[in-house]
Amino acid sequence: MFYMDVMFSLVCMLLLVICVLV
Repeated sequence: MFYMDVMFSLVCMLLLVICVLV
């Protein structure tokens, strides 16, 4: 459960960074 939350947070951050760069 904890790992899933961490992965979800990392994915969200990655998507935000991509959106900012693009």
